[in-house]
Amino acid sequence: MTTIRQAAATSTRRHTALPKARILVEALPWLTRHRGRTVVIKFGGNAMVDDELKAAFAQDVVFLHHAGLRPVVVHGGGPQISAQLERFGIPSQFTAGLRVTSPEAMDVVRMVLAGQVQRELVGLLNAHGPLAVGMTGEDAHTLTATRHYATVDGRPVDIGRVGEVTAVDTGAVKALLDDGRIPVVSSVARGDDGGVFNVNADTAAAALAAGLGAETLMVLTDVEGLYADWPHSDDVISRLTASELEAMLPDLASGMVPKMEGCLHAVRNGVSTARVIDGRVQHAILLEIFTDDGIGTMVVPDGADEGEVAGE
Repeated sequence: MTTIRQAAATSTRRHTALPKARILVEALPWLTRHRGRTVVIKFGGNAMVDDELKAAFAQDVVFLHHAGLRPVVVHGGGPQISAQLERFGIPSQFTAGLRVTSPEAMDVVRMVLAGQVQRELVGLLNAHGPLAVGMTGEDAHTLTATRHYATVDGRPVDIGRVGEVTAVDTGAVKALLDDGRIPVVSSVARGDDGGVFNVNADTAAAALAAGLGAETLMVLTDVEGLYADWPHSDDVISRLTASELEAMLPDLASGMVPKMEGCLHAVRNGVSTARVIDGRVQHAILLEIFTDDGIGTMVVPDGADEGEVAGE
C-alpha cells in the first residue's frame, strides 16, 4: 500500500512539473533571440503604485538581466508627482496629455522622480542583488531637451518646463550595462537653456531606446494595448506597422498619444520592435518577451518580416 501511495505521489509531482517544463521550453527560442540585446522598459501606470505589481516588475527585470538581456528602466512618476504637488498647494493641469510644468512644479517633479520614485525602484531591484544604479537624464548629459509646445486645435501652447529631447548621450548608460548593472533613469533632462526640463517618460524611453539601438522598447500602461475601435470595441491590435500607427495617431485618446508617438519614433530610429503592454498584469514583461502568444500591441518598422520579428 505504501509503495502504491508513493508511486501515486510521484506521478502527481510529474504532472505538476510538466507544465513548468513546457513553459521553459517555450521560452528557449526567445531566450536565444534576445540574449545580449538591450531592452528599454518604460515603467508607469498602476505598476508604479500597486505593491504586488511593483514587486513583480522588479522580479521581471532581474530575470531579464540573469537571462542575459541588458534591461534599462526609464520611469516617470505621475501619481506621486500629483500627490506631492497637492501637498504643496500647486494645481495639476494637463494639456494634450502632458503635464503643465511651472518652475515651481518643476522643482517638485525633480524631487519626486530622483528622490522618491527612483530610490524605491532601485531598492526593489537591489533586493535581488547589487544590480541597479539610479540616474537622471541630466546625469552625464544623457538627455538634452528644448522647450516643448503642446498642440491644441492646431496651435502651439506653452506648457512650461516640459522638454522635447534633442540629443541623447548613451555613454553613461552603456558603461553601466557593460559593468553588469541595470540603469534606472528618471525622465528629467538637461535643458539647452541651462535649466532642467520635465520630459514625458514615454518620450524619454523612446529617445533612449533609439540612442542605444535597443532590440525592444516596452511601455507599461493601464490598458491591454492599442484598441482597434475604442470605445466601440475592446479588440486589441496585436501587431501593426509604423505607417499603420502613424495613420491612427490623430484619432487616439490624448493619454495614448505620447506612448504611441514614442513607439513610432523608436521603430523609425533603429529599434526592432516597440510594445505597449498592460502593466496591471503581473509579470507582463515576461509574458510578452518569452511566450509564443505575448500580450499587448507590438509596433514594427515598415517592411519588417513577420517571422523575423517574431523570432521564429
